[in-house]
Amino acid sequence: MANILITSGPTRQYLDPVRYLTNASSGRMGQALAEAALEAGHDVTVVTGPVSIDYPAAATVIAVDTTDEMLNAVLELFPACDGLIGAAAPCDYMPHRISTEKLAKDGQPLELELIETADIVATAAATKKKHQWVVGFALETEDRRFRAIVKMQRKCCDMMVSNGPAAINSLTNDVEILASDGTTLAHVTGSKQVVAAAILKATQLLIRTKS
Repeated sequence: MANILITSGPTRQYLDPVRYLTNASSGRMGQALAEAALEAGHDVTVVTGPVSIDYPAAATVIAVDTTDEMLNAVLELFPACDGLIGAAAPCDYMPHRISTEKLAKDGQPLELELIETADIVATAAATKKKHQWVVGFALETEDRRFRAIVKMQRKCCDMMVSNGPAAINSLTNDVEILASDGTTLAHVTGSKQVVAAAILKATQLLIRTKS
C-alpha cells in the first residue's frame, strides 16, 4: 500500500491583518479522496487550507493558511510519501505589499498590485524520485482538456484531473482523468465520492507502475 499526500481546500493571502484574498473551495474533493484512499488501505496525510468540513479520523491532517505555508508543508512531507494528489485550490496571486495595519477607507479607489504565488504541485513534482508520482487538478473555464494537458506537461504530473468552476463548493463534480500521454482514462460525473473513487482507481495504476 502507498503513503499518499493530499492537498485540499483553499488558501488565504492577506491584504492586511484582517482582510484576505481566497476562493470558495470547500475541501470536499480532498475529503472524498482521503476517504477513498483510506478505504483502499493506503496511509493518508492531508495538507488543508481553512475549511469547515471534517477529514477522516484515520488521516493525518496538517492545517495551513497561506499558499506558502501549504507549499512548505508539502515540501517537508513529500519526500517520505509515494505520491501526491494536488486537489487544493490555492490562491494563484498575493499582494505585492501587505499592510501591517488595517487599511482604512478614505473614499478613494484601492489599487492592489498582485504577484503570482508559488505553484505547489509543480514545485513538488520537480523534486520527485523515480518511485514517486504526482496527480494534479486543472480547473478551467474554457478549452478545459487542452489547458489541462498543457498544465500536466508543464507541471511534470503523471496524471491530471480536469474539471470546471462548477466543482467549487459543490457536492458533485464532472471530471476527465487524463494520462501523462494525454489520453483519457475516464470521464466521470457524480458525487465527489464517486469521482474520488474513479480517481483512486486510476491512481492505483500509477502506484503499481512506480512500485
